[in-house]
Amino acid sequence: MPSLLPDFPSWLLLNDPVSVLIIAVIVGLCVGSFINVVIHRLPRMLQRSWEQQCVELRDEPPSEEAETPYNLIVPRSTCPTCQHRITALENIPVVSWLFLRGKCSQCGTRISIRYPLVELLGGLLAGLAFWFFGPSWQALTACILLWTLLALTFIDIDTQLLPDDLTLPLLWLGLFVNLFGVFTTLPHAVIGAMVGYLSLWLVYWAFKLLFRKEGMGYGDFKLLAALGAWLGWPVLVPIILLSSLVGALVGGGLILFRGRDHSVPMPFGPFLAIAGVIALFFGSTIVHWLHLPY
Repeated sequence: MPSLLPDFPSWLLLNDPVSVLIIAVIVGLCVGSFINVVIHRLPRMLQRSWEQQCVELRDEPPSEEAETPYNLIVPRSTCPTCQHRITALENIPVVSWLFLRGKCSQCGTRISIRYPLVELLGGLLAGLAFWFFGPSWQALTACILLWTLLALTFIDIDTQLLPDDLTLPLLWLGLFVNLFGVFTTLPHAVIGAMVGYLSLWLVYWAFKLLFRKEGMGYGDFKLLAALGAWLGWPVLVPIILLSSLVGALVGGGLILFRGRDHSVPMPFGPFLAIAGVIALFFGSTIVHWLHLPY
């Protein structure tokens, strides 16, 4: 559907499409580096906030750690083993990790390969968005969606949490973007947010009543609501089907090949995120194939 936004800024419409992709990938790599910070620090920031609230409820004095600034900006990143402060040259996306051979320059502690992997994913997703949508508001806003899904995926893998600090702004931003018809109509976006939340909420309560335990968290409801707000309610059907299929394949594979205990909970957020990425690029095709209104 045509967007209600003004034309994309002309100074961004480079004549060479290859240059557009290169710039998008470079920016995505840099954003991926920041996403690593979000993945590592946001759960700890929430934990500190919860602990501080408990201290205040008990009317106890705050700890020294609680009074030390800790957010996405400060303190500067350091090696967890030797506390060596990471310099700017050691923080170049992917390149620094390769140059350092995946080790701290001071103590030789191994640096997880996940750091350059997240950076690469940030760059590749940005490049894919601009390749698929071309230089447009769709591509620019799609990058925001993709980068947020990337952060949520790894946070959920690490902590089995989908923080409201990311899911709720993503939901409202999806509604705002579609106020201008970037990906779908506003009515479809509003209904998508409602249906996305309520569908998993009903599944949650049905599972809890049948098996006397929780099958998923409230963060999953909010993430699906956010995807509905971005992509519209018709795309929720393929998202739910795809996420369930991917979850079943991955879960079955882990149980079969790695002996994972089937009673150990598995985060569902990454599967929703993967399905959301597929739906972003191919949702309309899948919806038409399923003969759903779009």
